[in-house]
Amino acid sequence: MLDKLGGIALKADAVSWLLNPKDFKQALLAKIESATSSIYIAALYVEDDEAGREVLHALLAAKARQPDLDIKVLVDYHRARRGLIGHKGDSGNYILYRNLMANAEHPFDIVGVPVKSREFMGVLHLKGFIIDDAVIYSGASINNIYLQQKDKYRFDRYHVIESAELARSMRDMIKQHITSDSAVSVLSHAAANEINPEKQDVKTFKHRLSQATYQYQSTTVGNRVTPLIGLGRKKNQLNNTVIKLVETSKEHLFICTPYFNPPAVLSRALAKHLRAGKKIDIVVGDKTANDFYIPPEQDFSTIGALPYMYEQSLRKFAKRQQWAIENGQLNIHLWKDGINSFHLKGISADNRKHLITGSNLNPRAWALDLENGLLLHDESGSWKASFIAEQQHILLHTERLFHYSQIDTLRKYPKPVKKIMNRIRRLKADFLLRRIL
Repeated sequence: MLDKLGGIALKADAVSWLLNPKDFKQALLAKIESATSSIYIAALYVEDDEAGREVLHALLAAKARQPDLDIKVLVDYHRARRGLIGHKGDSGNYILYRNLMANAEHPFDIVGVPVKSREFMGVLHLKGFIIDDAVIYSGASINNIYLQQKDKYRFDRYHVIESAELARSMRDMIKQHITSDSAVSVLSHAAANEINPEKQDVKTFKHRLSQATYQYQSTTVGNRVTPLIGLGRKKNQLNNTVIKLVETSKEHLFICTPYFNPPAVLSRALAKHLRAGKKIDIVVGDKTANDFYIPPEQDFSTIGALPYMYEQSLRKFAKRQQWAIENGQLNIHLWKDGINSFHLKGISADNRKHLITGSNLNPRAWALDLENGLLLHDESGSWKASFIAEQQHILLHTERLFHYSQIDTLRKYPKPVKKIMNRIRRLKADFLLRRIL
């Protein structure tokens, strides 16, 4: 199925790799500055901090130089309307958007997309920085940590693909299925002109989004890229492609995910892959590299239990597959680099097919969030060395597990974490929580 999956033809030199957040930021700002026709940005959020403001000011400067430049920034509606977790008061990012555009001579639209009626039920997790005929694809959002504005960073993947057809396809999908929909609102309008979507429109939006596809001039031969999109469990092209990648891999999988909590169907596919005698490398963030991790010396809040719940999911998987760890078929690499965090996603199969995506490969991503990804088919082997070099770079700050017992048990967790997780077990809420994490 994957060999017959159509895609957009790419030349060997159409893809380039950025290996760190500083290079990503530099490339993004350079593309914005040189833009001549359009800039479409899709991210979970653009934060009201130094990096977020720098990018927005760069967009305003580009618009001032060329007032006819088509600029659209898409963010999750609910995430933009609230402050950071734990912050009280009206401190959402939309206030920054509103103030900037009110004072701009040539404003542009920052669009809030309500994938579901509540944030916990699903968010806009669409990714892509589409600038003229280029696509910078990364799972990163825009804030100080993702762009390493200061010392701390959140590690992600960053690829630049030069393709007019891919850029056009991704822009057209946004225009046809998102920005033109009645459920979507402009967050950057003044309060007096603000139009919030009708509840019924938001309620039915998920159905309309589930019909979205990328349209493009397709080929089934040669090096190509297939843009994929998915929302919900039914007929989800992105999820189905992940499973096919695992099932059709002949030798080796290289998987990156920040949070280890695979959907049951993916967990079964991985186990079957191992039983067939094939290899898997999984790179996952240590619990301390999770963006929800709260150091023991800081005040604890309930959200801080999430990294520990993911860690227990990883321990359970490693224990079940300990035989594969021992014979070298399964290598689990825990990433940790000081106070920094890990946000990489994607799968490479046999170093021939490579999925770069913002999907966390967990039940929430597979059922609730709007996700996308780009599947690169390397028929000529032109990109093999570059992907292997990227993998080696990813492994720099990792420690390989040799036994599942290296992963902490509940007994070693801080008291507030043990209290929450014991309560969850007593209420038998584990099953429900795993479906939305």
